[in-house]
Amino acid sequence: MLLDDHDFAAMTGYPSFPFSDYGLYLHHLDGLLRSLDAQGTTVAVTLFDPERFADHCADTRRAPDSSASRIQYTAAVSTTGPAVRYARQPLALLRTRLAEESARRATWDRAGDILIAAGQCPDCQEPVAHCAFDLASHTLLRIVEAAGPGAHHLVCSLHADDGDPLLAAVRVVADPDGEIHVSDDEALVLCTVMAAARFTARPGGLVLRTTDSEGTDTVHGWSLHPDGPHPLTEAEVFNAYCTDPGTGDPVPPEPGVRYRAGFPLPPPLPGDEPGGR
Repeated sequence: MLLDDHDFAAMTGYPSFPFSDYGLYLHHLDGLLRSLDAQGTTVAVTLFDPERFADHCADTRRAPDSSASRIQYTAAVSTTGPAVRYARQPLALLRTRLAEESARRATWDRAGDILIAAGQCPDCQEPVAHCAFDLASHTLLRIVEAAGPGAHHLVCSLHADDGDPLLAAVRVVADPDGEIHVSDDEALVLCTVMAAARFTARPGGLVLRTTDSEGTDTVHGWSLHPDGPHPLTEAEVFNAYCTDPGTGDPVPPEPGVRYRAGFPLPPPLPGDEPGGR
């Protein structure tokens, strides 16, 4: 799927591309997906990136102005690129989900590059990414356990040297009986960004927004450092949450939302740390 007008316009430069109107292209795609689904075919929709398509054609020495090249590229990225399963959802929702999945995959790749560049752990001689990811996973679990029952939304941000900040989010529901419900894909990306924060001097932060059984929202925050998250003060949480990250302009606080200091994280229990340390 071509996600937007800009990507669509890039493909119209190829005479063999059969569409000239983005709306008609989406209408045709919607009909094709419905037809395949009606036949009982399992369908996943992946992102078609014109720039990566051009690079792929150059690397494989294929002519880009060819339907065969577009098919070959789609087959290649369908196994490695972001994809969303089609379940007769409206095309607008499918585009939104694919855009979210694409952003999540890009964040994971960039954070993973930081971890790979960090090399090996001096203690266990394993890739440092393994140890850092395990620590981040334990940290996420301790935050959710300390926050208690409720619906939790965590957002992790990390400034990077290669462009826009890395952003990852995860939704967690903690039952009163201690059971935790979380998307593995979301948790994977957030923990990777948290792990990457241990190997960069760039500032990073973690925000927890909890909705309790009465519908009240409370926000806590931490700054990210090589030795782990440090709790922010209540004023720092307010400033972080009420500031536009792109412009730095103040944003009005949300009515009814409580801003609280980040709480100190309980130490891991014996045996919970990677390597049993």
